[in-house]
Amino acid sequence: MLNFFLGTVAGGLIAAVLTIAAARQPEVQARLGLRPAQVTAALAAIPKPREPDCARPAESPTVGTRDMLFNRQRFWSVAP
Repeated sequence: MLNFFLGTVAGGLIAAVLTIAAARQPEVQARLGLRPAQVTAALAAIPKPREPDCARPAESPTVGTRDMLFNRQRFWSVAP
């Protein structure tokens, strides 16, 4: 009896969370009639902000050279 009760409560919580998560989607809101379709179309038509152009270095740094791994001065140096 206790397992049935706990399973019912857990199932109800899962259903509630999934319903709330689904109702937050604009397409679902339009389908359920919570928002007019024009508002949903306007929200979908808003363009994303342009990403800033980051300056990239002309040359990529050399990675994996022998000096990086076996340089004694670099290995034993603890100076900041």
